[in-house]
Amino acid sequence: MKERSWVMIFIIAIVVAGAISFLVLLYLGALLPDGQRLAFGDKIGLVRVEGGIYNSSPAVDEIVEFGKDDNIKALLVRIDSPGGGVAAAQEIYEELKKVSDQGKPVIVSMGSLAASGGYYVACGADTIVANPGTLTGSIGVIMRFAQAEELLKKIGVGYEVVKTGQYKDIGSPSRPLSSEERVLLTDLLDDVYDQFVSVIVTERNLSREYVEGFSDGRLLTGRQAYEMGLVDSLGNFQDAIMLAGAMAGIDGEPVVVTPRRKSFTLWDLLNELAGAASKASQSSRMSLEYSFR
Repeated sequence: MKERSWVMIFIIAIVVAGAISFLVLLYLGALLPDGQRLAFGDKIGLVRVEGGIYNSSPAVDEIVEFGKDDNIKALLVRIDSPGGGVAAAQEIYEELKKVSDQGKPVIVSMGSLAASGGYYVACGADTIVANPGTLTGSIGVIMRFAQAEELLKKIGVGYEVVKTGQYKDIGSPSRPLSSEERVLLTDLLDDVYDQFVSVIVTERNLSREYVEGFSDGRLLTGRQAYEMGLVDSLGNFQDAIMLAGAMAGIDGEPVVVTPRRKSFTLWDLLNELAGAASKASQSSRMSLEYSFR
């Protein structure tokens, strides 16, 4: 009987050890993208900047995480974006510069589209790789808002505004801009435009006169941008990976990893649903757009 008990204890111990090992491997695997093997040693961190750039937090958090990881020897940023919010693009750009200043190579790979704010972000890299057919450029700033004065009159809707300053309701859909407001907004956009051009002049080592010659909102192909000195080489995503590995001193084909995925909780789901409802509500309102587009 005692012998049988010890056998059962031994079997249970093996099962428990196996279960713990499985859970540990499962947890470690959850830190990497689907289908990717667990990797140790020198790696390249991949950050994706896709769609409109209006919330910088996800990209910035990932960049910071990779910047602190000593096993990440280079940062690869895949951009597929038409641009977006001014401050959001600036925050991602600044964070890429910090990683580069730490001595880690930062490489940008442009996808189908890396225009305006997308190009602003790319300027934070040590090297920019674009496809020949990538759409980039579109250097400029835009501010627009709906004007519904005539519509509101037709349906009998009016606004009563009480304000503490002359410009507090600037951009109101219930009335056109005054000449003073147009001057004020133009000065604001000119300042942001100057910031954009200054970044390109500094990061691409080009003269201001040269950059201002094409910073009129025009789109460029990747090949045109390469010929103009706005990107460093032409190639696809795989070429950018190999370049990142070479710049990081990694022998052979480098291992590319993405940031840790957080577990998805019920609270996350509720927040996501609430955010979607808020966006739907806001989309029905007339709003101001101030962006790199």
